[in-house]
Amino acid sequence: MLHPSYSDLMEVVNSEVEEGEQPLVQSRYSIVLATAKRARQIIAGEEPLVPANGKKPLSIAVEELYESKVKIVGEDVDSEE
Repeated sequence: MLHPSYSDLMEVVNSEVEEGEQPLVQSRYSIVLATAKRARQIIAGEEPLVPANGKKPLSIAVEELYESKVKIVGEDVDSEE
């Protein structure tokens, strides 16, 4: 079982969304995509933002997301940069 749960991760990610705005993450699928992408970055050699302590890359990515060390950005933010 994955800890924290999907709903806990969604709450953390959406905690910075202002009231009245649409939540950034609305499904488990979005959480899975974000953590998988970050895990691939760690596998490719990027430094973890939390202590690894022998954890697998996906576990590290989930912990980074839960501790708000990485952010999920919407598609419109990427196109502006």
